[in-house]
Amino acid sequence: MSERNMRAELGRWIANVSDAELSAELADMQAKADAGIEEPMVDAFFQDLSFGTAGLRGIIGAGTNRMNVYTVGRATQGFADYLSANFENPSVAIARDSRNKGELFVRTTAAILAANGVTAYVYPRISPVPTLSWAVRDLGCSGGICMTASHNPAPYNGYKAYGPDGCQITSEAAAAISAAIERTDAFSGVKSMDFDEAVAAGKIRWIDDAVLERYYSAVLAQSVNNLTPEQIASAPLKLVYTPLNGTGLVPVTTVLARAGVSDVTVVPEQEQPDGNFPTCPYPNPEIREAMQKGIDLCEQVHPDLLLATDPDADRVGVACKDGDDYTLLTGNEMGVLLLDYICRMRAERGENLADKVAVTTIVSSAMVDALAVEYGFELRRCLTGFKYIGDIITELADAGAADRFMFGFEESYGYLSGDHVRDKDAVNASLLICQMAQAYKLEGKNLAQAMRDMYAKHGWWLNRTVSLAYPGADGAAKMASLMAGLRENAPAKLAGRKVEAVVDYQQGVNGLPAANVVEFDVEGGNKVIVRPSGTEPKIKLYVFAKDVSREAADALLDQLEAAGRELLA
Repeated sequence: MSERNMRAELGRWIANVSDAELSAELADMQAKADAGIEEPMVDAFFQDLSFGTAGLRGIIGAGTNRMNVYTVGRATQGFADYLSANFENPSVAIARDSRNKGELFVRTTAAILAANGVTAYVYPRISPVPTLSWAVRDLGCSGGICMTASHNPAPYNGYKAYGPDGCQITSEAAAAISAAIERTDAFSGVKSMDFDEAVAAGKIRWIDDAVLERYYSAVLAQSVNNLTPEQIASAPLKLVYTPLNGTGLVPVTTVLARAGVSDVTVVPEQEQPDGNFPTCPYPNPEIREAMQKGIDLCEQVHPDLLLATDPDADRVGVACKDGDDYTLLTGNEMGVLLLDYICRMRAERGENLADKVAVTTIVSSAMVDALAVEYGFELRRCLTGFKYIGDIITELADAGAADRFMFGFEESYGYLSGDHVRDKDAVNASLLICQMAQAYKLEGKNLAQAMRDMYAKHGWWLNRTVSLAYPGADGAAKMASLMAGLRENAPAKLAGRKVEAVVDYQQGVNGLPAANVVEFDVEGGNKVIVRPSGTEPKIKLYVFAKDVSREAADALLDQLEAAGRELLA
């Protein structure tokens, strides 16, 4: 959008916006632009928030590139148009996490759907992403929407869209919805009605607790625990848990209590929902800053492990005492540990794993290949994004073989062991992690020690994910230029080692959909993968190294990371 168009669009918003908070922000933008300070206007209007398979995500505020009732309303009108064209008597389940403006966006969305003849089923309280995926299928809905920005910083919110299978929408659906959004004017093209009138007319319906109860039962059915009550009683598990001011508190503690994990101390500063995330501005269980309050409490309570779920409770992180400090297990390490645990428990029960399927992504640990050889299951790899794991589960279910699915995980702390939902599920994962920790405790080790044993057995397969930010109006162009450069001038060597192959996933690899990902296969079984984020102005660098010792693998990882950073400078 040109500067003149941005100024015109700013003026149009000023003329049409009725929300006092947004109006004040727009007036401030106008005053600054008139004074020659154009950056706030440019950031807010240089583009529309893009709608893709992950829906919308952006900073809360005024403008076309922000999350507000007008961009949410426009997206919902496009979604409603798509549903009305493709479903008879369409319906949508709606949930939200603890983020700011979440309730407002839910009410806005439900009222627009209702006005368009789409029945809206709404969770009356904050609820995790997996419970939304569950509700879509449990209630037989045509789609779903969850207001969440996952683990983004507090200024963000988002709009995740789901299909009737409980998976995030397909690329085809996203393209059709996006086209409908393009045809919709945010001010004159959106139908709406009074929320309370829609509830009274039955066009908006509250999701009752029976739906959650069925979800809890489905999660508990994923238990693979083979321990006897006597074994558990001999060394009960002790847990510190933090929901990071998000949605996990009630579902996680409910499921754990029903599974017999009752010694749970919740981090008090992070217990209650709070969209400002006052103790960790980046509420991501992947990083130590978010876990620090929990670690501090662990030093007083001395638990077997620290468990943390992100704001929408689809990701979970773990820390364990390891020497004088606490070790944070990576998403890859936890994925490997859980898959190994599930395989061992199933094998102990006499199950034949040859017909089972485990799924992970192209940027997740290569150690799972060793597990596939050891246990004999089929391993499938898909593109980054849990929706692709969900697609494989749906494919198996459609073929009448849902019971073949055993486990799926991605390196960004997302796990799922059943087909009860089609998205990552931190409630399900929390149950499995605690049961696994209990089993290892009876062997005299914690999860950090168990992971070291895995490395000793299979080799030091190390990996690291680095996020490089490209903010502002120039960021998208810079990212596009860097990716084009990697394709046109691929390096012959990285960290002094030969690049044996360049895999461009934009061309479609091994039957996977085309994706903006470039992989460099480096001699010795090492890899560097570059992928722009689909939800943030960032490029992610995935580095994989393997060597005979931790020290050698760490050193190689550092060298490959440095080489990757040079490529993206």
